[in-house]
Amino acid sequence: MTPALAIFDCDGVLVDSEGPTNALLADDLRAHGLDVPGPQIPALFVGGTMEGVFHKARAMGAALPDDWVDRFYGRMFARLADGVPMIDGVGAVLDALETRGVAIWVASNGPMAKMEITLTPHGLWDRFAGRILSRDDFAPKPAPDMVLHALAANGTDKAQAVMIDDSPTGCGAGIAAGIRTIGYAAETDPDRLRAAGVEIARSMPELAAMLDLPTG
Repeated sequence: MTPALAIFDCDGVLVDSEGPTNALLADDLRAHGLDVPGPQIPALFVGGTMEGVFHKARAMGAALPDDWVDRFYGRMFARLADGVPMIDGVGAVLDALETRGVAIWVASNGPMAKMEITLTPHGLWDRFAGRILSRDDFAPKPAPDMVLHALAANGTDKAQAVMIDDSPTGCGAGIAAGIRTIGYAAETDPDRLRAAGVEIARSMPELAAMLDLPTG
């Protein structure tokens, strides 16, 4: 069924920012005494907040300074400003949804400043202006606050909405809000998403088919 409202996560669903960010995080943690192999970074840290990363990494033995979050954001923003690509095929999905009158919102645990950096070069920052939600203003996922706000602001019934996220944490927000939730597993281990109790899409064409959109 094609929804009336589609809520997308940002990193890893709209733009491919998680790879560079995860590599930067692995290097930074190693410099502070915690050696986490790159492939383990997503399972340990992706989908939460940087404050959550800070506390978890400290508990694992990283000697992080108190101002680490601000310092890391500075490094991250500088890296992302070099540019990150859109997720392959997502542009066609967004176009097809809008052609059918589907409202598109973005809900991220990252700060607005980060999304402005990653979305602007692709025209998505302006395209979805007023419909981009962040943990700057709402409780972070898995709390359902961002999802519930989008539902209320758009005047959409829960049965007519869908959320697409690539982390169990993010998917938890859709589940908590009571809407259809699809785990995007192009890069994420699909078993981690299945454990959250969601449907799985491994590619954007597969997501399009699940939303009854043309896949050609």
